[in-house]
Amino acid sequence: MSYTVNEKGYYGQFGGAYIPEMLFPNIEELRLNYLEIIQEAGFKIEFDKLLKDFVGRPTPLYFAKRLSERYNAKIYLKREDLCHTGAHKINNTIGQILLAQRLGKQKIIAETGAGQHGVATATVCALMGMECIVYMGKHDMERQKPNVERMRILGTKVVPALSGSMTLKDATNEAMRHWINHPTDTHYIIGSVVGPHPYPDMVARFQSVISEEIRHQLNVEVGNPFPDYVIACVGGGSNAAGAFYHFLNDEHVQLIGVEAGGKGVDTGESAATTMLGKVGILHGSKSLLMQTVDGQVVEPYSISAGLDYPGIGPMHAHLFETGRVQFLNATDDEAMNAGIELSRTEGIIPAIETAHAIAVLSKIDFAPDDVVVINLSGRGDKDLETYIRWGKY
Repeated sequence: MSYTVNEKGYYGQFGGAYIPEMLFPNIEELRLNYLEIIQEAGFKIEFDKLLKDFVGRPTPLYFAKRLSERYNAKIYLKREDLCHTGAHKINNTIGQILLAQRLGKQKIIAETGAGQHGVATATVCALMGMECIVYMGKHDMERQKPNVERMRILGTKVVPALSGSMTLKDATNEAMRHWINHPTDTHYIIGSVVGPHPYPDMVARFQSVISEEIRHQLNVEVGNPFPDYVIACVGGGSNAAGAFYHFLNDEHVQLIGVEAGGKGVDTGESAATTMLGKVGILHGSKSLLMQTVDGQVVEPYSISAGLDYPGIGPMHAHLFETGRVQFLNATDDEAMNAGIELSRTEGIIPAIETAHAIAVLSKIDFAPDDVVVINLSGRGDKDLETYIRWGKY
């Protein structure tokens, strides 16, 4: 079975490009050119050099000794939190801005929830001297204020999304609307494996450096490139796509995606799409999304600003439907407790998104020799206010 996108832009039944006519030229330009551009020798050399010298790759694969003792397994943390800007998001923005330059674009727009993709986009725009506008839900701007100010310092205009729940879904709507009105000179850097084809595949390819490094590092560390488990949190799903990518066809590697359970999947305040979602179309692709009986999008909820998206990327919907990835979820309190546990066990304060992945360690029955890799997708600096407000530490 294939777990990668087909020539029509689908993962099984999911994917495609459901877009307004005004955006067709943009999407078609990307579709026709992205693979050729990113496979050019010159592109690869520039991309790899920036990942090494600017982003700080390869990121370490760290053996978490005390966490391993606690859960009776060999647990390794892929330290994406040590990337420049504090999360994995920079891998994708470096790739997309190089692509945008080669397509002759002069302006960049983006959406952001937790702010890490916004910061990463603002960073590469400053690096390349390009104008940047980032759309962010007003609610997310309030709970992720340090990232808002980082974007502004970098010279980016941050525009609040004031509709709906004023979170990631609404920021994406506003960014899409902007792109429809400025189709020729602007490139939209989507931050996750969502949106119309070719975005899910393009973002997954740029993030696949994560699993590529894991394989090499594990081989050096334990003499085997294949872990028993790879665990990653899933909102739209870019960090998980990157962590899973080079293991998709290795069926003996168990892949686990962790969604935001919010206040509980049965409370009406959750973002656990695989538990609550149905097939539908959102932001240009067919996937699983949380919706009412008549197809209206349900407002998601999570204490994490990066996981409260009402759907998952089409790649993940296919991985769920085929059973290749097991999807679990963690509630707000489970994630916050896991964040504190990692902080006090390993001296690493994780982003609350990442803490959801840590939270499921207690839900899996590991064997002592199991090699477990958790993608530590971001650091917790941006979430200190949320940790403080939660206050149970």
